[in-house]
Amino acid sequence: MSFDPWKIIIRPVQSEKALRLIEQANTLTFIVERRATKHDIKRAVEEAFNIKVEKVNTLITPRGEKKAYVKLSREYSATDIAARLGLL
Repeated sequence: MSFDPWKIIIRPVQSEKALRLIEQANTLTFIVERRATKHDIKRAVEEAFNIKVEKVNTLITPRGEKKAYVKLSREYSATDIAARLGLL
């Protein structure tokens, strides 16, 4: 069975904080499948965008969604990925 990153990544988050993190911390923010582990999220983002992920932080929002902050490795630009996703 092939791994489908879009079953894990539900949508990118487009908020003021998310856009600030893209510019300042090279970090993308996604709403992800609630059962996905940090390892699953890292793999999904790496495969979906062909980049390297440094670390993943997650939290459950008050709405019951799982939010993932995905910090990219130095050699990749979150701004480029955000532009590809149509966030910028």
